[in-house]
Amino acid sequence: MPVALPGGPADSAYLGDLGGLSRYRQLVMPDLRGTGGSAAPRDPASYRCDRMVADVEALRMRLGLDRMDLLAHCAGANLAVLYASCHPERVERLTLITPSVAAVGLTISGELRRETVRARSAEPWFPAAYAALEAITQGRATTASWDAITPFSYGRWDEAARAHQAAADERSNPGIMAAYGAEGAYDPPATRAALARLTAPVRLLAGEVDPGAPPATVAEYAALFPDAELVIQPGAGHFPWMDDPAYFVTAAT
Repeated sequence: MPVALPGGPADSAYLGDLGGLSRYRQLVMPDLRGTGGSAAPRDPASYRCDRMVADVEALRMRLGLDRMDLLAHCAGANLAVLYASCHPERVERLTLITPSVAAVGLTISGELRRETVRARSAEPWFPAAYAALEAITQGRATTASWDAITPFSYGRWDEAARAHQAAADERSNPGIMAAYGAEGAYDPPATRAALARLTAPVRLLAGEVDPGAPPATVAEYAALFPDAELVIQPGAGHFPWMDDPAYFVTAAT
């Protein structure tokens, strides 16, 4: 019974059924604090990622699980590895999908992000999106720049991707997102040391053309664990279950 932690932080609705994974494994998809059906805390500082570790532990206890599989997407990976650091004996297996690297202190260069997307240069929207990515990685970002790079998050920038992104935009809460990674949320050296002792098997899935979690960086992430497998999904962006559901489900099971 995997517990699927969404990124964002956001509610879990954008995960859908993870490309049909729910047909093979019973998924528990919590909404993080202040999102979806979860209540907003009185103290906004409690949105900080490290303070949500207690929520994951409370969920495990509520489910009556001695050990649990944790599956996490994007920023949810930060919460997952903090939980694994604090409660390694409670983790049966850890699956990190296009993970954020903030909790472990890896860096992603602007050149690596640009290199990752160049294979898509034949797509009609590429010139504007690539120019915007250059502006962002060179410190010249505008609001329009962030909007323009959205197609890079999807392996296919089609109607389904546009609808998915529009729904995510409606649900996003910049205040919660800022508080999640606020100062003090992460202690990368301590987390890396804890993960080096983690005995549970780990699988990391990267999208081949995802500039948010480039394969080379996810490979670095995998090297932090004693028992980790790296899967690179061909042609996939940041939401690989949308790009090739069958491949994703096989990789995630």
